Amino acid sequence: MKALEPPASLYLDAARGWHLLGCLKEALEELGCIPPELQVHPDVLEVRFSICATARKWVLCMEIAAAMLDLAPERPTAWINSAFTLHEMKQTQDAWDALATVQHRFPDVPTIPYNLACYACQLGRLEDSREMLRRALKIGGGAYKRRALEDGDLQPLWDEIKLLEV
Repeated sequence: MKALEPPASLYLDAARGWHLLGCLKEALEELGCIPPELQVHPDVLEVRFSICATARKWVLCMEIAAAMLDLAPERPTAWINSAFTLHEMKQTQDAWDALATVQHRFPDVPTIPYNLACYACQLGRLEDSREMLRRALKIGGGAYKRRALEDGDLQPLWDEIKLLEV
């Protein structure tokens, strides 16, 4: 799908800015200024998903993620967001299954093995978690190690993570 053009792109940028500032109402208002026919643009859906995820509105997140999967299955965020929502809705095995089946399609996206590491750890599959975390760190580097050391989903592995070389 082609990129949004002004003024829609400007409203989208403003929505991102408000979201980063934690002003969800204002972010949604900016998205509301985008014409109706562009509301289903994948860029708009990604920002709307982020806003809803911050607000922990998981049913809405799942609806948005499903729309993303239909409209833009080539985007890794469509799969990441769908799996993340399943995990947050306490369907972690389904989250693992959904993301594991497409990981080969996005070999350079560190968030996929990182999230798989989180899901595996929460499922008690620590060896799978270690393997996925090593992949994520190989692709994403030190930023992912720092993230892992703060992520409660990976808490059972924190002592090991501290020792990993990046």
